Amino acid sequence: MIRKVPELSLLSYAQGSTKDKNSFVDQIMLGLKDYGFIILKDHIIPKVVIDSAYEKIALFFDLDEKIKNEFICQEGGGQRGYTAFRTEHAKNHPEPDLKEFWHVGREVADEHKFRSYYPNNLWPDLYIPGFQKSLNELYAGLDQTSRLLLDAIGQGLDLPQSFFREMIDLGNSILRPIHYPPLSANTPKNAVRSAAHEDINLITILVGATSSGLQLLDRDGKWLPVENKDGELVIDSGDMLSRITNEVIPSTTHRVVNPENFNSRRYSMPFFVHPNPDSLLECIPSCVGNGAKFPPINSHEFLLQRLKEIGLMGK
Repeated sequence: MIRKVPELSLLSYAQGSTKDKNSFVDQIMLGLKDYGFIILKDHIIPKVVIDSAYEKIALFFDLDEKIKNEFICQEGGGQRGYTAFRTEHAKNHPEPDLKEFWHVGREVADEHKFRSYYPNNLWPDLYIPGFQKSLNELYAGLDQTSRLLLDAIGQGLDLPQSFFREMIDLGNSILRPIHYPPLSANTPKNAVRSAAHEDINLITILVGATSSGLQLLDRDGKWLPVENKDGELVIDSGDMLSRITNEVIPSTTHRVVNPENFNSRRYSMPFFVHPNPDSLLECIPSCVGNGAKFPPINSHEFLLQRLKEIGLMGK
Protein backbone atom coordinates (compact mmCIF):
# COMPACT_ATOMS: atom_id res chain seq x y z
CA MET A 1 0.00 0.00 0.00
CA ILE A 2 1.36 3.40 -1.03
CA ARG A 3 1.31 5.91 1.81
CA LYS A 4 -0.17 9.29 0.90
CA VAL A 5 -1.05 12.33 2.99
CA PRO A 6 -4.87 12.42 3.46
CA GLU A 7 -6.87 15.02 1.53
CA LEU A 8 -9.85 16.65 3.27
CA SER A 9 -12.48 19.26 2.45
CA LEU A 10 -12.51 22.18 4.87
CA LEU A 11 -15.74 23.46 3.31
CA SER A 12 -17.44 20.23 4.39
CA TYR A 13 -16.69 21.34 7.96
CA ALA A 14 -17.30 25.06 7.51
CA GLN A 15 -20.52 24.74 5.50
CA GLY A 16 -21.64 21.11 5.80
CA SER A 17 -24.20 19.21 7.85
CA THR A 18 -23.60 17.88 11.34
CA LYS A 19 -22.71 14.54 9.75
CA ASP A 20 -20.19 16.28 7.44
CA LYS A 21 -18.64 18.14 10.37
CA ASN A 22 -18.29 15.00 12.48
CA SER A 23 -16.75 13.15 9.54
CA PHE A 24 -14.20 15.95 9.07
CA VAL A 25 -13.30 15.83 12.76
CA ASP A 26 -12.70 12.07 12.56
CA GLN A 27 -10.58 12.46 9.42
CA ILE A 28 -8.42 15.32 10.67
CA MET A 29 -7.72 13.52 13.94
CA LEU A 30 -6.81 10.31 12.13
CA GLY A 31 -4.63 12.18 9.62
CA LEU A 32 -2.72 14.15 12.25
CA LYS A 33 -2.19 11.12 14.48
CA ASP A 34 -1.04 8.89 11.62
CA TYR A 35 0.88 11.36 9.41
CA GLY A 36 1.09 14.65 11.30
CA PHE A 37 0.04 16.24 7.99
CA ILE A 38 -3.19 16.69 6.03
CA ILE A 39 -4.02 18.48 2.78
CA LEU A 40 -7.08 20.70 2.42
CA LYS A 41 -8.52 20.39 -1.08
CA ASP A 42 -10.73 23.42 -0.53
CA HIS A 43 -10.87 26.24 1.99
CA ILE A 44 -12.17 29.77 2.62
CA ILE A 45 -9.30 31.90 1.20
CA PRO A 46 -9.93 33.31 -2.31
CA LYS A 47 -7.26 32.33 -4.85
CA VAL A 48 -6.83 35.97 -5.85
CA VAL A 49 -5.62 36.74 -2.29
CA ILE A 50 -3.04 33.96 -2.41
CA ASP A 51 -1.86 34.87 -5.92
CA SER A 52 -1.47 38.54 -4.97
CA ALA A 53 0.63 37.66 -1.91
CA TYR A 54 2.92 35.42 -3.97
CA GLU A 55 3.35 38.20 -6.54
CA LYS A 56 4.32 40.75 -3.87
CA ILE A 57 6.81 38.52 -2.04
CA ALA A 58 8.51 37.52 -5.29
CA LEU A 59 9.01 41.21 -6.07
CA PHE A 60 10.43 41.84 -2.61
CA PHE A 61 12.93 38.98 -2.68
CA ASP A 62 14.16 40.20 -6.07
CA LEU A 63 15.18 43.53 -4.55
CA ASP A 64 18.83 44.38 -4.02
CA GLU A 65 20.30 42.88 -0.86
CA LYS A 66 21.08 46.32 0.54
CA ILE A 67 17.41 47.32 0.30
CA LYS A 68 16.17 44.07 1.84
CA ASN A 69 18.55 44.52 4.76
CA GLU A 70 16.83 47.83 5.58
CA PHE A 71 13.92 45.71 6.84
CA ILE A 72 15.82 43.49 9.28
CA CYS A 73 14.13 43.81 12.69
CA GLN A 74 16.53 43.48 15.62
CA GLU A 75 13.92 42.92 18.34
CA GLY A 76 12.01 39.78 19.27
CA GLY A 77 14.06 37.20 17.41
CA GLY A 78 13.23 38.53 13.96
CA GLN A 79 9.47 38.32 14.57
CA ARG A 80 8.86 41.03 11.96
CA GLY A 81 10.33 42.02 8.63
CA TYR A 82 13.21 40.41 6.78
CA THR A 83 15.54 37.58 7.81
CA ALA A 84 18.53 37.23 5.53
CA PHE A 85 19.71 34.16 3.62
CA ARG A 86 21.39 31.46 5.75
CA THR A 87 20.39 32.94 9.14
CA GLU A 88 18.09 30.26 10.57
CA HIS A 89 19.12 26.68 11.21
CA ALA A 90 17.20 23.64 12.42
CA LYS A 91 17.51 22.60 16.06
CA ASN A 92 20.71 20.56 16.54
CA HIS A 93 21.73 21.22 12.90
CA PRO A 94 24.50 23.85 12.86
CA GLU A 95 24.52 24.44 9.07
CA PRO A 96 22.13 27.32 8.24
CA ASP A 97 19.22 26.69 5.89
CA LEU A 98 19.36 27.86 2.27
CA LYS A 99 16.49 30.32 2.57
CA GLU A 100 15.51 33.91 3.32
CA PHE A 101 12.11 34.97 4.63
CA TRP A 102 9.75 37.73 5.72
CA HIS A 103 7.58 37.86 8.86
CA VAL A 104 4.14 39.42 9.30
CA GLY A 105 2.69 39.24 12.80
CA ARG A 106 -0.25 40.27 14.92
CA GLU A 107 -0.89 43.96 15.51
CA VAL A 108 -2.64 45.24 18.65
CA ALA A 109 -3.42 48.68 20.05
CA ASP A 110 -0.69 50.50 22.00
CA GLU A 111 -2.60 50.10 25.26
CA HIS A 112 -3.25 46.36 24.84
CA LYS A 113 -1.70 43.99 27.38
CA PHE A 114 0.07 42.05 24.58
CA ARG A 115 1.60 45.14 22.98
CA SER A 116 5.03 44.55 24.54
CA TYR A 117 5.19 41.09 22.94
CA TYR A 118 4.33 42.21 19.40
CA PRO A 119 6.81 44.44 17.53
CA ASN A 120 5.51 46.71 14.79
CA ASN A 121 5.25 45.13 11.37
CA LEU A 122 7.60 46.49 8.72
CA TRP A 123 6.30 47.24 5.24
CA PRO A 124 8.31 47.74 2.02
CA ASP A 125 5.46 49.53 0.19
CA LEU A 126 7.83 52.27 -0.93
CA TYR A 127 9.46 49.62 -3.13
CA ILE A 128 6.52 47.20 -3.54
CA PRO A 129 3.19 49.13 -3.66
CA GLY A 130 0.31 47.15 -2.16
CA PHE A 131 2.56 44.80 -0.20
CA GLN A 132 0.97 45.61 3.17
CA LYS A 133 -2.62 45.26 1.94
CA SER A 134 -1.91 41.99 0.16
CA LEU A 135 -0.10 40.31 3.07
CA ASN A 136 -2.63 41.55 5.63
CA GLU A 137 -5.49 40.07 3.60
CA LEU A 138 -3.77 36.70 3.48
CA TYR A 139 -2.96 36.87 7.21
CA ALA A 140 -6.64 37.52 8.03
CA GLY A 141 -7.79 34.59 5.88
CA LEU A 142 -5.30 32.21 7.46
CA ASP A 143 -6.21 33.44 10.94
CA GLN A 144 -9.87 32.54 10.29
CA THR A 145 -8.83 29.19 8.81
CA SER A 146 -6.82 28.40 11.95
CA ARG A 147 -9.92 28.93 14.11
CA LEU A 148 -11.93 26.47 12.03
CA LEU A 149 -9.19 23.84 12.13
CA LEU A 150 -8.62 24.14 15.87
CA ASP A 151 -12.38 24.03 16.50
CA ALA A 152 -12.37 20.65 14.72
CA ILE A 153 -9.27 19.40 16.54
CA GLY A 154 -10.72 20.56 19.85
CA GLN A 155 -13.89 18.61 19.17
CA GLY A 156 -11.77 15.54 18.45
CA LEU A 157 -10.05 16.01 21.82
CA ASP A 158 -13.38 16.36 23.72
CA LEU A 159 -12.71 20.02 24.48
CA PRO A 160 -15.25 22.85 24.66
CA GLN A 161 -15.22 25.08 21.57
CA SER A 162 -13.94 27.94 23.73
CA PHE A 163 -10.68 26.13 24.57
CA PHE A 164 -8.59 26.83 21.46
CA ARG A 165 -10.53 30.00 20.62
CA GLU A 166 -9.42 31.56 23.89
CA MET A 167 -5.89 30.23 23.48
CA ILE A 168 -5.36 31.75 20.01
CA ASP A 169 -7.45 34.90 20.50
CA LEU A 170 -4.98 37.64 19.51
CA GLY A 171 -2.38 34.89 19.41
CA ASN A 172 1.23 35.37 18.37
CA SER A 173 0.70 33.79 14.94
CA ILE A 174 3.23 34.52 12.21
CA LEU A 175 2.94 34.52 8.41
CA ARG A 176 6.32 33.64 6.89
CA PRO A 177 6.76 34.00 3.11
CA ILE A 178 9.95 32.08 2.25
CA HIS A 179 12.27 32.27 -0.73
CA TYR A 180 14.64 29.42 -1.50
CA PRO A 181 17.05 30.87 -4.12
CA PRO A 182 18.78 28.86 -6.84
CA LEU A 183 21.75 26.90 -5.53
CA SER A 184 25.31 27.75 -6.48
CA ALA A 185 28.58 25.92 -6.90
CA ASN A 186 29.64 27.38 -3.55
CA THR A 187 26.74 25.85 -1.62
CA PRO A 188 28.15 24.09 1.48
CA LYS A 189 28.09 20.32 1.21
CA ASN A 190 25.76 19.72 4.18
CA ALA A 191 23.46 22.69 3.56
CA VAL A 192 19.85 22.09 2.52
CA ARG A 193 16.92 24.34 1.82
CA SER A 194 15.33 23.43 5.13
CA ALA A 195 16.93 20.80 7.37
CA ALA A 196 14.80 18.24 9.19
CA HIS A 197 12.84 19.94 11.96
CA GLU A 198 9.56 20.13 13.83
CA ASP A 199 7.51 23.33 14.00
CA ILE A 200 7.31 25.17 17.33
CA ASN A 201 3.64 26.14 17.26
CA LEU A 202 0.20 24.50 17.55
CA ILE A 203 -0.43 23.92 13.84
CA THR A 204 1.08 25.26 10.63
CA ILE A 205 -0.97 26.16 7.57
CA LEU A 206 1.19 26.08 4.45
CA VAL A 207 -0.15 28.02 1.49
CA GLY A 208 1.03 25.61 -1.18
CA ALA A 209 4.44 26.17 -2.73
CA THR A 210 5.72 27.04 -6.18
CA SER A 211 7.68 23.79 -6.49
CA SER A 212 8.08 20.44 -4.74
CA GLY A 213 10.65 19.44 -2.15
CA LEU A 214 8.62 19.16 1.06
CA GLN A 215 8.92 15.76 2.76
CA LEU A 216 7.65 14.37 6.07
CA LEU A 217 9.24 11.64 8.17
CA ASP A 218 6.61 8.89 8.18
CA ARG A 219 5.91 6.72 11.22
CA ASP A 220 7.92 3.89 9.58
CA GLY A 221 11.02 6.10 9.47
CA LYS A 222 10.88 6.78 5.71
CA TRP A 223 10.72 10.18 4.02
CA LEU A 224 7.37 10.72 2.29
CA PRO A 225 6.86 13.49 -0.31
CA VAL A 226 4.06 15.94 0.46
CA GLU A 227 2.55 16.76 -2.92
CA ASN A 228 -0.27 19.30 -3.10
CA LYS A 229 -2.01 20.93 -6.05
CA ASP A 230 -2.21 24.64 -6.77
CA GLY A 231 -4.56 26.37 -4.34
CA GLU A 232 -4.53 23.62 -1.71
CA LEU A 233 -3.39 24.11 1.89
CA VAL A 234 -1.05 21.77 3.76
CA ILE A 235 -1.55 21.43 7.54
CA ASP A 236 0.92 19.98 10.03
CA SER A 237 1.03 19.61 13.81
CA GLY A 238 3.68 21.37 15.88
CA ASP A 239 5.49 21.01 19.19
CA MET A 240 2.96 22.98 21.22
CA LEU A 241 0.05 20.80 20.09
CA SER A 242 2.13 17.68 20.70
CA ARG A 243 2.99 18.90 24.19
CA ILE A 244 -0.57 19.63 25.31
CA THR A 245 -1.91 16.39 23.80
CA ASN A 246 0.77 14.30 25.55
CA GLU A 247 2.02 13.31 22.05
CA VAL A 248 -1.38 11.86 21.12
CA ILE A 249 -0.94 14.18 18.14
CA PRO A 250 2.83 14.05 17.54
CA SER A 251 4.90 16.89 16.15
CA THR A 252 6.01 15.61 12.76
CA THR A 253 9.56 15.97 11.45
CA HIS A 254 9.75 17.45 7.95
CA ARG A 255 12.26 19.04 5.59
CA VAL A 256 12.65 20.75 2.21
CA VAL A 257 15.28 18.97 0.12
CA ASN A 258 17.52 20.53 -2.49
CA PRO A 259 16.27 20.32 -6.08
CA GLU A 260 17.93 18.33 -8.84
CA ASN A 261 17.84 21.49 -10.96
CA PHE A 262 20.16 23.85 -9.10
CA ASN A 263 18.84 26.83 -11.08
CA SER A 264 15.29 26.50 -9.74
CA ARG A 265 13.92 28.65 -6.96
CA ARG A 266 11.06 27.93 -4.56
CA TYR A 267 8.56 30.11 -2.70
CA SER A 268 6.24 29.03 0.09
CA MET A 269 4.09 30.76 2.72
CA PRO A 270 3.62 28.95 6.04
CA PHE A 271 1.36 30.45 8.70
CA PHE A 272 2.51 29.42 12.19
CA VAL A 273 -0.47 29.34 14.54
CA HIS A 274 0.60 30.36 18.06
CA PRO A 275 -1.28 30.87 21.32
CA ASN A 276 -1.41 34.30 22.92
CA PRO A 277 1.60 35.05 25.16
CA ASP A 278 -0.10 34.35 28.49
CA SER A 279 -1.46 30.89 27.53
CA LEU A 280 -0.36 27.93 29.60
CA LEU A 281 0.72 24.81 27.73
CA GLU A 282 -0.44 21.93 29.90
CA CYS A 283 -1.78 18.46 29.23
CA ILE A 284 -5.37 18.24 28.02
CA PRO A 285 -7.49 16.07 30.37
CA SER A 286 -8.53 13.61 27.63
CA CYS A 287 -4.85 12.96 26.82
CA VAL A 288 -3.40 12.38 30.30
CA GLY A 289 -3.47 8.57 30.03
CA ASN A 290 -0.88 7.19 32.46
CA GLY A 291 0.37 10.67 33.28
CA ALA A 292 1.50 13.91 31.64
CA LYS A 293 4.91 13.63 29.95
CA PHE A 294 5.68 17.35 30.14
CA PRO A 295 5.28 19.94 32.93
CA PRO A 296 3.15 23.03 32.24
CA ILE A 297 5.00 25.95 30.65
CA ASN A 298 4.00 29.43 29.54
CA SER A 299 3.67 29.57 25.75
CA HIS A 300 5.86 32.67 25.41
CA GLU A 301 8.65 31.11 27.48
CA PHE A 302 8.46 27.99 25.32
CA LEU A 303 8.67 30.11 22.15
CA LEU A 304 11.73 32.03 23.36
CA GLN A 305 13.45 28.79 24.28
CA ARG A 306 12.94 27.38 20.80
CA LEU A 307 13.91 30.61 18.99
CA LYS A 308 17.29 30.42 20.75
CA GLU A 309 17.70 26.80 19.65
CA ILE A 310 17.23 27.67 15.95
CA GLY A 311 19.51 30.71 15.94
CA LEU A 312 16.94 33.52 15.77
CA MET A 313 17.73 34.80 19.25
CA GLY A 314 20.91 35.04 21.30
CA LYS A 315 21.59 32.42 23.94
